[in-house]
This record gives sequence, structure tokens and C-alpha cells, in this order.
Amino acid sequence: MSPTPTYQPEPQRSGLLTALVAGALIALVAANIYLYVQLDHTRSDIAKVQEKMMNELSNLRDTSAVSTNAQMRHIETLKEELTAARAQAATSANQAKVEANAHAEQIRKQLEAEQAAVQQKVSSQISDVQQSANAANAKIADVSTDVGSVKTQVSATQQELQKTIADLKTTRGDLGVQSGLIATNASELSALKKLGERNYFDIKLGKTKQPQRFGDVQLQLEKIDPKKNAYSVLIWADDKKVEKKDKSVNEPVQFYVQKGGHIPYELVINTVTKKPEQIVGYLSTPKVEGTR
Repeated sequence: MSPTPTYQPEPQRSGLLTALVAGALIALVAANIYLYVQLDHTRSDIAKVQEKMMNELSNLRDTSAVSTNAQMRHIETLKEELTAARAQAATSANQAKVEANAHAEQIRKQLEAEQAAVQQKVSSQISDVQQSANAANAKIADVSTDVGSVKTQVSATQQELQKTIADLKTTRGDLGVQSGLIATNASELSALKKLGERNYFDIKLGKTKQPQRFGDVQLQLEKIDPKKNAYSVLIWADDKKVEKKDKSVNEPVQFYVQKGGHIPYELVINTVTKKPEQIVGYLSTPKVEGTR
């Protein structure tokens, strides 16, 4: 008969399981302890945060209260300033009204004064105008008298002029051309000038080295003979020289100039004097210019 075998592995399995269970329990306990500690720390942190928040909230309330009070005081101050400003504005308006009334009164007085001054000035000017009108009327009367006198003088002058012209004579010139009226003295020459039928240039010519210009011609005295009332003269016209020898006083000395056409120029000498040695008379030229 063989022996019965012994079975030992059962006790070993039971010990291992126990060890695992114990280890798990220990880990669970450790974990619980850790979680408790962490929870405690968290509660402490939360308490600190709450305390800090409460402090900050209290500070904020205090600050807000202070700011609110300050704003209320500022508002009250503004209200007081507004009331004072309104009162001052009312006072200023009254004062401005008073000043405006005073200024208006001043302007009214100034206007009245200026109107009075203008009225006085106008009255004075009216008086001056009346005086000037009276003086003008008096002058008009004087002028009327003077006009009558001038008319009389003009009439007399015209009569004298007509008489002088009637006394003038015509003659032939040294070229044989019938001359116009001849003036023998200053009054007759003045009468001819007033007629205005020709141009007249006064001549007073002594002996000179160079010819002298009269109108558009040049004259040079060569010699004189006071006893015979004669003279000799050189005439430059149109770049030509003409000699007129031994001419008598009041004789029309005739010569042609291109622009005069067929109407001759005339030199009339009325006086020949020895001291001074000169001739006096006039040059007569036609008014109508043409060509020969």
C-alpha cells in the first residue's frame, strides 16, 4: 500500500491574500489621511480668502462711503455756488439795466446837444447863404452894369477896328502880285491880326552873323539906309536863299514857299533905324497851305 501524498500550497495562497488585503487597507487609510489633510488645508485657504474678501469689501465700503460723502459735499457746494451765482446774476442784471439806462440817457443828452449844434450851424449857414445871395445879387447888378459897359466898349472897338481896316490900303508887291491889306504901324497890324485872314509874325531884326528864324523862314539883315528908308535882306526858305535889295518901308516884299502854293509870303518893314541898326515890321503868311 502506497503512502498518501501531502498538500501544502493552500496555506501559502491564504497568506498572500491576507497580505494584499492588509496593504490595500493601509493604502486606503493613507489616502484618507492625505485627503483629510488636503481638505483641511483647503478649508484653511478658503477661510483666508473669505477673510481677505471680507476685509477688501469692508475697505471698499469705507472708501465708497468716503467718496459718496465727498461727492455729496461737493454737490452741496455746487448748489450754494449756483444759488450765489443766480443772486449775483440778478444783481448784475439790475446793475446792467441801471447802467444801460444811464448810458441811454447820456446818449439822449448827447444827441440833443448835437441836434442843437446842427440846427445852430444850419441856421448860421442859412444866414451866410442869404448874405452870399445878397452879395451875389449885388455883384450880378455890378456885372450887368459892367457887361453893358463892355458891350459899349466892344461896339466902340469894333467901330474903331472897322475904321482902321477901312484906312488900310492894298498895293502890289515887288513881284507884281496884288497884295492884301498892308499895315503901316502897330495898331493897323493888330487890326489885321484880329481879322485872322493870314498868319502874322512880328519882325525886329538887327545885323547878325547868323540868320534869324521867323515862322518857317529865316532872315538876315544885310544893310540899311535910314535916309532913304531902305534896306537889304537875305531870305532862306525851302533850303534856298533869296536876296531882296534896296527895299522900301511899307513895301510888300514877296516870295514863294512851297507849302504856300501860289499865294506868296510877304515881308513888310515899317521902320528902319540907325541906332540901333535894325528893321521892324512883320511877316505875313497864308493860312491855306497848298502846292504850286
